[in-house]
Amino acid sequence: QVQLVESGGGTVQSGTSLTLSCAVSGQTDPSDSVGWFRQAPGKEREFVAAVSWSDMSMVDVDTMKGRVTISRDTTKREVNLQMNNLEPEDTAVYYCAAKRGLPAMDESRYSYWGQGTQVTVSS
Repeated sequence: QVQLVESGGGTVQSGTSLTLSCAVSGQTDPSDSVGWFRQAPGKEREFVAAVSWSDMSMVDVDTMKGRVTISRDTTKREVNLQMNNLEPEDTAVYYCAAKRGLPAMDESRYSYWGQGTQVTVSS
């Protein structure tokens, strides 16, 4: 089992930056990847970015149009998602998830999920 806990969400003003963290614990493997997804009210969950512990990353340039950076800290077992120039359209619940193997965009490839953290961007 792998446990994931998101943190760093909140209410912010449009144009500001926010960094989300995902703490990973349990039976992890060096080949694992952690991804970030988000789900806005009334919309399907969508992929944002993912990174492997070996530092191979994948970012969906359409989801946040280049305003996001993903990084991992192998010592802390954390994966961070830095989001810049936030817009009201970025308001969503942000989830991190873990999978064996390389990063992927398809959420069905991820076996373990956190509870999510709410991000609200006010105009």
